[in-house]
Amino acid sequence: MPRTHRRARWLVPIVLLFGWLAIGGTLGPYAGKLGEVATNDQAAFLPRNAESTRVLDAQRAFSEDETLPAVVVWTADGGGRIADGQQAAATRALTALKVEPGIVGQASPALPSDDGEALQGVVQLRPDLGDELAPTLDVIESAASKVPGTTVAVAGPAASQADLSDAFAGIDGLLLSVALVAVLVILILVYRSVLLPFVIIIGAVLALGAACAVVYALADHDVVRVDGQVQGILSILVIGAATDYALLLTARYREELASGTHRFAAMRAALRRSSGAIVASAATVALGLLALLLSDLTNNRALGPVGAIGIACAVLSTLTFLPAALVLLGGAAYWPAKVRTDDGSGAGHGVWRRVARAVERAPRKIWAIALAGLLACAAFAPALDSKGVPLDEIFVNDAPSVAAQATLAGHFPGGSGNPARVIADAGHQDEVVARAEKVDGVAGAAVLDAQGRPGGGPARVVDGKVRVDVTLKDPADSDAAKDTAVRLRTTLHAIDGADALVGGYTAQQYDTQHTAERDRTLIVPVVLAIILVILIGLLRSLMMPLILVATVALNFVATLGISALVFEHVFGFSGTDASVPLYGFVFLVALGVDYNIFLMSRAREESLEHGVRDGILRALVATGGVITSAGVVLAATFAALGVIPLAFLVQIAFIVAFGVLLDTLVVRSLLVPALVRDIGPKSWWPGRLGRDRSGDRS
Repeated sequence: MPRTHRRARWLVPIVLLFGWLAIGGTLGPYAGKLGEVATNDQAAFLPRNAESTRVLDAQRAFSEDETLPAVVVWTADGGGRIADGQQAAATRALTALKVEPGIVGQASPALPSDDGEALQGVVQLRPDLGDELAPTLDVIESAASKVPGTTVAVAGPAASQADLSDAFAGIDGLLLSVALVAVLVILILVYRSVLLPFVIIIGAVLALGAACAVVYALADHDVVRVDGQVQGILSILVIGAATDYALLLTARYREELASGTHRFAAMRAALRRSSGAIVASAATVALGLLALLLSDLTNNRALGPVGAIGIACAVLSTLTFLPAALVLLGGAAYWPAKVRTDDGSGAGHGVWRRVARAVERAPRKIWAIALAGLLACAAFAPALDSKGVPLDEIFVNDAPSVAAQATLAGHFPGGSGNPARVIADAGHQDEVVARAEKVDGVAGAAVLDAQGRPGGGPARVVDGKVRVDVTLKDPADSDAAKDTAVRLRTTLHAIDGADALVGGYTAQQYDTQHTAERDRTLIVPVVLAIILVILIGLLRSLMMPLILVATVALNFVATLGISALVFEHVFGFSGTDASVPLYGFVFLVALGVDYNIFLMSRAREESLEHGVRDGILRALVATGGVITSAGVVLAATFAALGVIPLAFLVQIAFIVAFGVLLDTLVVRSLLVPALVRDIGPKSWWPGRLGRDRSGDRS
């Protein structure tokens, strides 16, 4: 080979390497800046067409400034009744707050509870305080605590939002650090190498920086919405996916080097033989996520394109940065381990040869036992309650807003601080109030007056409409309150000419729950169809894709069954967020198909030479270690979501981590190989893959 040509071929990997490092230096900081364009205001993520969303839009007209209420509650030290002097002092404390920045208008007076043992007052805050929300609440609590002989707490939407922002404070640092350390430790154990794990981690971090930069630009221009949940899932998804794809490529490159192939030829062969599976796997995840655009919930729709961008960046890094780095390093990338024919599992082929021999001896027994176990787990899936998480379970740790809300509910109607909001025709306001107060579960109703207070004077009329605040007897997040909201809607909708709409926190929770159920009904079949089409195109078969889709779907249902038991009896959750099953489905089914793609693309390659029955066993031996390693890495990265003390993320973390391990160790290692071994060439119907060469008979 001419010397100039030899020099030129080094140029491409050098340019790619430095190009990615330049991208990392420029875009890397956006991984820490994404929080600047994220919003944790849950009102921004309501169903687009729900009645409660229309109420939210309509009620903005009843205030010159949109506000976020903070509910201050006082209780007498040591129990007992509140004195008149304490009530007067509490009112003065609230009145003095009007000069504080961030506080909108005059606070309400301090009003006593029916039992006389507590006071409550409402302070309206600007909704755009951001990082200043917590300090503003501290100012309010400090002023309110000057009432002698009382204990003060702050509840309501403002306090909940402050605790939510505090919970997400670890997204940029703690979550990413835990995930990267977990991946690094696993990679060092897998490869017994010093350098390669850092190369893979650097590639994943570069992909995350690029993804965050793109998402930042889109969020900054209001193309997508990002909240803390989406931000956290993006980080985990990119790190996990980039590492998985890297494991597949590095294992194949190692095989080629072990055969004595030169580093450049080895990389060309590794890319040729693994890029199809990597791209197809990424496509299943990306298109599965994009199916979330069909959702009517804004946070679901946001996760779709954001997650797809992350997957695209992970693939781009894996197929450009990683090959460049590996070619430049050659066999030294695996030092101090020696490059020999091995799957990178750290255990060699021995374990997987034993698994393959077991599948070879008794395939029908193995798939029957695996199938029975999965079905037994799936039997518990109906016990998973997805009607929403009560307010006192949203935060895994003790949140001040939850304790304050419990104190408030102990002395005032359960819905205090979170009333149902009714928008109705002004000419029917008296009838609306009268009918609302007769609804079972309603504690009281009052029209918003000209000063923006309920029941204080003549009604404020805007475009012929009035706002009625309806206080519910039960806590606003309870099933009983949701039932009351439904009865309230039925009653008020029946008033001719009132055009009444019922919204507020409880109605929002109800609408979100039912929208999530509708989303599951629509999106689940779409995701399955997308994956099926991709598998048919990749494997050039119909029967095999149907087998793979059926097995990963069963794995998902089995995971829900185990989750139902663990959430109730181990974590103490009474239910899950309405979107948890859908998120779990999209991640588990799409990522579960990933591992089957890695296995079956290799099986197809081996079957062309050795026949279907031998081909699946050879593929299991060749890919067993790397796919298991990839599954452990992905499970560890998603498990890192558990460091954020929110029930939603803890539930997603468990479902995906457990489901990935179940899929990797049972479905991909035992169930699928045993089925293919037992079925034989018919599993690749309508093709005739490997039959003539192997002597297999259908």
